[in-house]
Amino acid sequence: MQETTANKVAANATSSFTEHLQRDRPDLLPYNRTPADSQPAGTHLQVPHATTIVAMTYAGGIVMAGDRRATMGNIIASRHIEKVFPADQYSVLGIAGTAGIAIDLTRLFQVELEHYEKIEGTLLSLDGKANRLGAMIRGNLPMAMQGLAVVPLFAGFDTAAGVGRLFSYDVTGGRYEEQEHHAVGSGSMFARGALKKLWRPNLTEDEAVSVAVESLYDAADDDSATGGPDPIRQLWPVVYRVNRAGARRVPEQELATIAGNIIESRAAARREA
Repeated sequence: MQETTANKVAANATSSFTEHLQRDRPDLLPYNRTPADSQPAGTHLQVPHATTIVAMTYAGGIVMAGDRRATMGNIIASRHIEKVFPADQYSVLGIAGTAGIAIDLTRLFQVELEHYEKIEGTLLSLDGKANRLGAMIRGNLPMAMQGLAVVPLFAGFDTAAGVGRLFSYDVTGGRYEEQEHHAVGSGSMFARGALKKLWRPNLTEDEAVSVAVESLYDAADDDSATGGPDPIRQLWPVVYRVNRAGARRVPEQELATIAGNIIESRAAARREA
């Protein structure tokens, strides 16, 4: 019996772990665990939502950053949530929307890329990664129609082209390649305004990290769902930089220095906003 099961699994082997689950264990997929029709029409679950994510290109790669706050209606559900994750060696994923589903989708996406690498013996192209993430988001559409949407931001280093690239999505899984910079989440409107003023071509890596932190600072100033740098609790944004050397998380000590410089410069200028 065990040999028969093993032969069946081998015969149905695919480079997509998600397709494998959809065929053999659809109940394990994040968007299939709760039937779409189980919630009464016109009602919305009160669950934590994650915001805000910013990303931008710089000379040699991509920087992505996310604040640490999750909200549930008008309540701060968490001040410690992490919203930016490495997808694989050369890409990162930032989540906005329903936090629980988004985190499960992120874990599934990480396994999807690792599974592909083990089956095929090579990394999936950056376009291929972006397309597979879009398919996962599209699978969550029934839940999104109930208010449980997931809208991530995806970025990575294209090893073939030698540049950093950035992709945004809508709730239907539509994929859009962004130029220069982008932001998602409730504070994205304010973050984008800051990015338009602070970003410039050929930023250095350190300058890009500083711009990311300052854009989140501006978003937190006007959006109550976005948490700014918190020197009292020693809470700083989660920031990743991705270049030819791979994805690396920026140390908190470095972020504390950057945030401190931003606060000091604005205090010295006696700025109200």
